[in-house]
Amino acid sequence: MNTVIAFIIIFGALVFFHELGHFIFAKRAGILCREFAIGMGPKVFSYQKGETLYTIRLLPIGGYVRMAGEDPEMAEIKPGYRVGLILDKNEVIEKIILNNKEKYPDARIIEVESADIEQKLQIKGYEEGEEDILKTFSISRNAYLVENGTETLIAPYDRQFVSKTLGQRTMAIFAGPMMNFVLAFLIFVVIALWQGVPTNEPILGKLTPDGMAMQSGLQEGDKVQSIEGGEISTWEDVVEIIRQNPENELEFLVSRNGEELEIPVTPKAQDVDGTEIGIIGVYNPMEKSPIKSVTYGFKEVYYWTVEIFSMLGKLIVGQFSIDALSGPVGIYESTATVAKSGVLYLMKWAGILSINLGIMNLLPIPALDGGRLMFFAVEALRGKPIDRQKEGMVHFIGFALLMLLMLVVTWNDIQRIFL
Repeated sequence: MNTVIAFIIIFGALVFFHELGHFIFAKRAGILCREFAIGMGPKVFSYQKGETLYTIRLLPIGGYVRMAGEDPEMAEIKPGYRVGLILDKNEVIEKIILNNKEKYPDARIIEVESADIEQKLQIKGYEEGEEDILKTFSISRNAYLVENGTETLIAPYDRQFVSKTLGQRTMAIFAGPMMNFVLAFLIFVVIALWQGVPTNEPILGKLTPDGMAMQSGLQEGDKVQSIEGGEISTWEDVVEIIRQNPENELEFLVSRNGEELEIPVTPKAQDVDGTEIGIIGVYNPMEKSPIKSVTYGFKEVYYWTVEIFSMLGKLIVGQFSIDALSGPVGIYESTATVAKSGVLYLMKWAGILSINLGIMNLLPIPALDGGRLMFFAVEALRGKPIDRQKEGMVHFIGFALLMLLMLVVTWNDIQRIFL
C-alpha cells in the first residue's frame, strides 16, 4: 500500500508540474484552456472552475491541457440549421441550442442563414413567425454551445492556440518539459536543506553499523590527519586511499575532541564492475547551507541530465536494447524498491524521473512536445506554418507508434518482474 501511495504521489507530481507549465504559459498568452487532465482514459474525478475542467483520469500514462483551437472541437453551424438562442437583456446570445430545443422553452428558434462564432461573433437568420425578416444576432464572447445537454464555451479566434504568435505557442509547449526540470531542481534543493550538502573536508560522516570503520573504533566527526603517514587534505584523498587498498591494513591518524588517535583499519574488499575496491562503511560529511543547497540543486540537475542523455546515446548506437526501457509497470516496481530505502531516496528518485520526463518530452518525436517544437522550428524557417491536417496526421501516427512502444515496454516489464 505504501508503494501504491508513493507511486501515485510521484506520478501525480511529475505530470501535474509538466501540465502546469503548459497551462500557465497558455493562460498568459490568452489561450482558452478547456481541460487540465492528470492521466488518460476515462474520467475518475472532474471539477469545473471558471472556463477550465480539471480532471483525474484512470490510466497513469501522462496528462494533457486541452487548448482551444488545437483540434476541431465544436459543432459547425451551417446555413439551414434550426437552432435555439437564449439571449440576455441586451439581445446578445448567451447560449446556442443545437438540439433538444424543446427542453428550452425560453429559446428563440431561428433558421440559420450564416454563422460565425470565431471572428465576427454573429448569427444571421430568420426567426419563427418572421420568416421574411433577416435578423442579425451578436454572440457574447462567453457564450455556450449546447449539444445533448452539454454546454461548451465558444472560443473566439483570438483565444485559440493557432491565433497566437510563434513565440507564444512555442513557450506554451516548451513550458511543460521546462517545469519538469524546475521540479527536479526544487526536489534536490529540499533534499540538500534536509540532509545537508556533501563537503570535501576529510571528516568522517555517518558510519554504517556493520562497516570496518565502526568495528575499528572510528567515530562520526573524526577528522583524518593522515593515512599511513601520508597527509590528508580532502575527503577525496580519504576515499582514494581506501579504494586502492582492499584487505590492506591502514594506519589512520585522526583528531577527536582535541586529541590525536592512531587507529588501524582494514578496508573490506568489494567487487565493482569486475574490479576490487576497498570500503570501510563511512559516508562523507554533510553541511547544511541554503546557498550551497541551491548550488547542489543545479549540479544534480546537470549531472542527471548528462547521464540520461548518455544512456539515450547508448540506446541509439545499440549498446542498450529496447529491453532496458521501462514503462509504468517497471517504474512502479523501481519505486517499490527505492521506497524501502527511505523518504530521501524516494525524493531523489522522483527528481531523476522528473528530469527523464522532461528530456523524453523534448525529443523531436511526433505527438510529444519535442515533435511539436520541431514543427514550430520549420515554421520559423519557412515563414509560414505547415498545413494543420498534415501536421495532425504526423502527430496521430507518432502517437499510435508511441502507444505501440508503450505496450511492448510494459510487456517486457511484466515478463521481467512476474514471469
